[in-house]
Amino acid sequence: MLAVTSPSSTFPYLSTNNHANLHQYVSAQIRQLSPDRSAKASMGGKTYLRHDSAQAVEPSQTSQRPIRRVATEAPARSTPNRVSTTDPDDIGVTVNGDHRTTKPGPLVRSNTDRAPRRADLPNRPEPAEDRWELRHGWDEQYNSAEYLGQLRAGWYMYYMDKRHETGGKPRQEDPSHNTSEWRMRDRLKTVSAALTICLNIGVDPPDVIKTNPTAKLECWIDPTASIGTNNKTMEQIGKKLQEQYEGLSIRVRYKQYLDPSVEETKKFCMSLRRNAKDERILFHYNGHGVPLPTPSGEIWVFNRNYTQYIPVSLYDLQMWLGAPSLFVFDCSNAGNIIANFDRFVAKHEEENAKARKNDPSVQLQTYGDNIQLAACGKSESLPTSPDLPADLFTCCLTTPIDISLRFFLLENPLPSDLTLRDVTRIPGRLAERRSPLGELNWIFTAITDTIAWNRLPRTTFKKLFRQDLMVAALFRNFLLSERIMRSNGCHPMSVPSLPETHNHPLWQAWDLTIEMVLAQLPAMVAAEQGGPPYEYRHSDFFTEQLTAFEVYLSQGAPNREAPSQLPIVLQVLLSQVHRLRALILLSRFLDMGPWAVNLALTIGIFPYVLKLLQSAAFELKPVMIFIWARILAVDGGCQTDLIKDNGYQYFINILNPANPLPVHNANEHRAMAAFVVAMFCRGFNQGQTVSLSPDLFNYCIRHMQDDNNPLLRHWSCLCISMLWADFPEAKWAGIRCQAHINLCERWNDEVPDVRTAALHALNNFIGIPDLTAQVAHYEETVATLVLRMTADGSSMVRRELLVFCSTFVKRYQSKLLVAAFEQLVKEKEDLMQAGTHGDSNPKRGALTKTDSSQDSQDSESARVSYGSVQGTMWMHLLIMSIDPHPEVAQDAKCIVDYVHERLLQSPLGPRAQPLMDDIIRLSRRAAVAKSQPPSRQPSVAPNVRRTPGAGSPAPPALPKNESYLSMGMRKSASMAAALKHLAFGGHEAPAPLEEKSATTYQRIPGGPIRTRVPAEWTKPPDVYDPTTHAKAYVKAKTPKSRGYTKRGPNSSASLPLKSGFFDWSIEVLHLIDFRANHIPKNHPLTALQYFREPQMQGADSDEPGSGDYNQKLWRRSRNDKVLALTQPLKGVAGTSKWDVPMGFFNNGSQPMKMCFHQFEDHLAIADDRDTICIWDWTKHHRLNRFSNANPDGTRINEARFINEDDQAFLLTGSSDGIVRIFRNYESPENIELVSAFRGLTRRIPSAKMAGLVLDWQQGQGKLLVAGDDRVIRVWNAASEICSTEISARSSAPLTSLTTDAVAGDILIAGYGDGALRVFDQRLRPQQAMIQIWKKHKQWITNVHMQRGGLRELVSGCRDGEVKLWDLRWRDEISTVRAVEEGSVMRGLSVHEHAPVFAAGSSTHTLTLYNTTSSSSSQQQQPLSVLEPTSPSSYSGVLPHLNRNIPIACAAFHPHRMVLAGGAMGSTWVNLWGCKGAEGG
Repeated sequence: MLAVTSPSSTFPYLSTNNHANLHQYVSAQIRQLSPDRSAKASMGGKTYLRHDSAQAVEPSQTSQRPIRRVATEAPARSTPNRVSTTDPDDIGVTVNGDHRTTKPGPLVRSNTDRAPRRADLPNRPEPAEDRWELRHGWDEQYNSAEYLGQLRAGWYMYYMDKRHETGGKPRQEDPSHNTSEWRMRDRLKTVSAALTICLNIGVDPPDVIKTNPTAKLECWIDPTASIGTNNKTMEQIGKKLQEQYEGLSIRVRYKQYLDPSVEETKKFCMSLRRNAKDERILFHYNGHGVPLPTPSGEIWVFNRNYTQYIPVSLYDLQMWLGAPSLFVFDCSNAGNIIANFDRFVAKHEEENAKARKNDPSVQLQTYGDNIQLAACGKSESLPTSPDLPADLFTCCLTTPIDISLRFFLLENPLPSDLTLRDVTRIPGRLAERRSPLGELNWIFTAITDTIAWNRLPRTTFKKLFRQDLMVAALFRNFLLSERIMRSNGCHPMSVPSLPETHNHPLWQAWDLTIEMVLAQLPAMVAAEQGGPPYEYRHSDFFTEQLTAFEVYLSQGAPNREAPSQLPIVLQVLLSQVHRLRALILLSRFLDMGPWAVNLALTIGIFPYVLKLLQSAAFELKPVMIFIWARILAVDGGCQTDLIKDNGYQYFINILNPANPLPVHNANEHRAMAAFVVAMFCRGFNQGQTVSLSPDLFNYCIRHMQDDNNPLLRHWSCLCISMLWADFPEAKWAGIRCQAHINLCERWNDEVPDVRTAALHALNNFIGIPDLTAQVAHYEETVATLVLRMTADGSSMVRRELLVFCSTFVKRYQSKLLVAAFEQLVKEKEDLMQAGTHGDSNPKRGALTKTDSSQDSQDSESARVSYGSVQGTMWMHLLIMSIDPHPEVAQDAKCIVDYVHERLLQSPLGPRAQPLMDDIIRLSRRAAVAKSQPPSRQPSVAPNVRRTPGAGSPAPPALPKNESYLSMGMRKSASMAAALKHLAFGGHEAPAPLEEKSATTYQRIPGGPIRTRVPAEWTKPPDVYDPTTHAKAYVKAKTPKSRGYTKRGPNSSASLPLKSGFFDWSIEVLHLIDFRANHIPKNHPLTALQYFREPQMQGADSDEPGSGDYNQKLWRRSRNDKVLALTQPLKGVAGTSKWDVPMGFFNNGSQPMKMCFHQFEDHLAIADDRDTICIWDWTKHHRLNRFSNANPDGTRINEARFINEDDQAFLLTGSSDGIVRIFRNYESPENIELVSAFRGLTRRIPSAKMAGLVLDWQQGQGKLLVAGDDRVIRVWNAASEICSTEISARSSAPLTSLTTDAVAGDILIAGYGDGALRVFDQRLRPQQAMIQIWKKHKQWITNVHMQRGGLRELVSGCRDGEVKLWDLRWRDEISTVRAVEEGSVMRGLSVHEHAPVFAAGSSTHTLTLYNTTSSSSSQQQQPLSVLEPTSPSSYSGVLPHLNRNIPIACAAFHPHRMVLAGGAMGSTWVNLWGCKGAEGG
């Protein structure tokens, strides 16, 4: 498989778009696919398996003799490597030039750090003297069997979790997928029944002609064979009919009306309606002894003396009975009644409308809600076969099993002596499901329910089969009557009308069930009469139907078709024999999404699973937890039901760690139980009250400390959150249990979801009504602890932190107003003091700065809010209002705007308004002064402001010049001028040039770092580079995060902010393994997913044939082809010229940083401001242009592709310390911001302006960030937190980073003073430095370790010296003078696999060298000397180049033999290839 979702991934959406051009390739590869899934990845990203051979050692194929490196001293430190790949059965490895290919393996992920499998490579080893060994002593280790055995772990894709797709916001419901209302809010019940029987035994009606013999039985009684009088016979028939109806519903009040007169009919009908009130009345009419209904729908009764038949119009009958009513008409020509019924209802409604018009307050009877069942059509007569009862329709409705047995025996004679009388001797009772008769009734109920479910519309099914028990029973039996009556020439009718059901295939299953019972009947009868004992063999009907349901589930619910067996599964839950299997299959069905849950609830699953909460069955607990979690994830309105019979206690007991569960992953099930309890308490005070107990708090606190299960920690936090939300008693109980402190300790949890859940709980903790000093202490303590999370790398966490801050600000509003006012005062003072620093006398300016700094400290300590939680929070809010993530910044601005609005409305408003006006005026004046030409700027380092606020971990990025007030917002808006004051370690923006010139370079540098060397040596090579003038610069569109909605300029700020995290958490995806000791290994329930949103859309993306799988398969093939094509060319690249022109194109702006994608034809180019262009370098076509959104005066320092093996993202780092990650970077329409955070949170002021440098480790999921700081920060991409801070061990700026891309443990850093330091990340940060080289004397331009090849470590400094290193040696291996004497090396680029590097100089040349120089004393000859050109560079035939134009940037393609470069003052990018390697 290609992808397995990580356990911490909280809820990804799958794409299944098929690509037609992939089908041919897929069909050829599909037989080689392995069905095995890889192990689950650890928290963080999606897991991909790698092509094993892609990380193999890549020997150089040059013809030069290798360097014999004999260690003269012990290596500084051994560096074991941990490399993760796939199954070793699929390994094709190149070892010392000998490529060993094994059998082909399953589909796996290509890894960019390894060579491809090449079956056609030579299989003979090179001579011993020509073999190359890897640098740093890794040769033996990389080629050992033990090392190859480590190739089983996964290759992870990062920033692809659901939180990155949704930003922690719940998805908006798709209207087509909305769950319908499954509860019958208008549930009715039949309370009274009038059993009206008009037989007049002995007298046949005049319009009825009976056959001879004819049908006689009425309620299975023969009226003509009775010994007693007619009255007694009528009483027996009436009593029998009542008994038959009581078998359907015993709670209905039945009343028999035998041969009634018209007066009696009117009287009892009106009495029934008066007693029933608004409930339903059943009116059963047997008209076998009276004339047929008239064409106008009249039915007949008698007069008092039984001498006349009296018609009763439907109009009168409706007026007497009213609505709602249920009519059963068992007589010939019953269709006449149905045809006229609605006509009289409409007449009644018209009369009611007129009455309401005359008197709106009049109380009127309703007539609309009526249900009718009729035995036949308009001109049809009832069957008269003597083998059938005369009231065949009534028998079908009230005794379906008896009539089914008789009908089957008549239609399908068995080869036995069974008679119609024998079928009544089946043993058992209808209520006993394990008896033969009870099993028949059970199966009949399941079959008729299933037929109705499959044929009826959902609304009709709910109304007829789930609203009223009597109606449901009659309509189930009505389906049988349609089958039997049609076989005898009648067509039963109903209102509402039903589609044809007599031909449903399940009737054949019903016939088979009856046949199986009748086949055993003689033996059962004989056993009852004293014969040999006989054990009844139960039907296989339910087992077979469950198997059919399992087949449906295995197909993945194609097109979301409702399973026909769902009602049968519901019936199976009544049986203990099949209950576990049915629940397991039901849980698999519920796992398909809300639509499946809705279907299950509609069918009536809820009463069953609610009743099962009272079961003590140990083996049912895991599946019951899952089912309830799925139900509550879709419908949280089941809280009142859980209170009944203490059902909620079922889940609280499961949370007890001391209570075992019959599964090996009990903690996942406890997480779902915590979810159920959280949903039970959510917004339901009754649920909070009954759940409140110290035990529940203690359970959740213990589970929060389980480091092995992030899902359990997540929902334990949210369970506490819902328990004490708006419930002071629970908050005090939590305080006694130290729950708030334990939640604060989750601030550095490895999973962002858990950190966010803890913030959600702490937000609900704020707000105990009685704000005493003790309460304030608790809340302020919590606020102090959570403010550490302002530097969190996850935007979802920072947004939830702002929700907490908004609640805190609202509660302590007065103190926040004071803090905001004092900040305005301080900001004005700082702006006024900053104006005095522009004095031309440096000494005077320095004295003024020192004095003002001392005065500022004195005035700050005198502030009321100084050192308070509110003051610190206000500073953090100002910082977060310029957060790099747009949604975080917008939420923070909303809080700041709210405070400023309230400040202007407070008593401090008259003083605050002039302060705001003065700040705007002073900030505009400062902006104008900053825009002056560079010659007017002082030649000293810019003023560095002090750290804002106590305990502030995250200073802001460099601000933009405009303030919010000057941008047209209300004067209550937050001010950028205040944010500029908060900027820490910033530098003034370089002044723009009036005209773009390739020969004009002037930047005023600051003072040197070290005085023992010339100042020029410790300056960056680009210190004098110009910046494109703002007026000549065309701003590009800035990508936003998915779902971002810009706040309107006129929208009012309201607090507190609303959190959608809880709803989002319901949608999160987690893999839950249900294998348990009591479940066989091959049981259908092996892995279930707990999520709310449907994930199985079409074919599974991990299964062969799906669109997403085909795309991954195609990309894997493409990657392998690129590797196979390029790896053999490394030897050619090290000895050939690189002067093959491949074209040039106009980037449109000054290129400064370039990066090739490993496999796509993409080239990312960052300019000298904030724009990135994505090019198809093979077609010279620009795909996209967008803004990185870094502030003015900063630029993009780094651009890298991540997740290149699959769907790549673009990662950028700018000089303000911000890291951004973009999805769909090549598409102008679909590009999105995935993540943005401050990689450098405490930038040290430096005149060198190294900005930000970084290195990305795909295998380790680490981002190493450094620059103008004294530490190297290691950001964990999975957890999105800074996991390690390694001391840089120098005051010089860190200018370059590189790591061992295989194991990722070794880190090499270059510094502005020329030093190189080696760190081992496996050691403690204080002891991580294991080597230091000080051979360079000037600014390190670049240091880089190859991903492949010989893993060469190459460094270059400003003066043009390039050195090769071995980690085991204290001295360099070789040194190359890469640029001309007197020129400055502007850049150094190293090919990842070929032994080639390129040095860009200040004299407009790119010089390429081979890294395999045999001696440092020899002057190595360059492979090529290149000069970037453009159309304007040519005049006539010969090029005319300006030799004073330095090289701006250069980059090698990671695999192909392609080099890109650009020069300063030119927007053109040149491409060159290697001679002899044109195809690669």
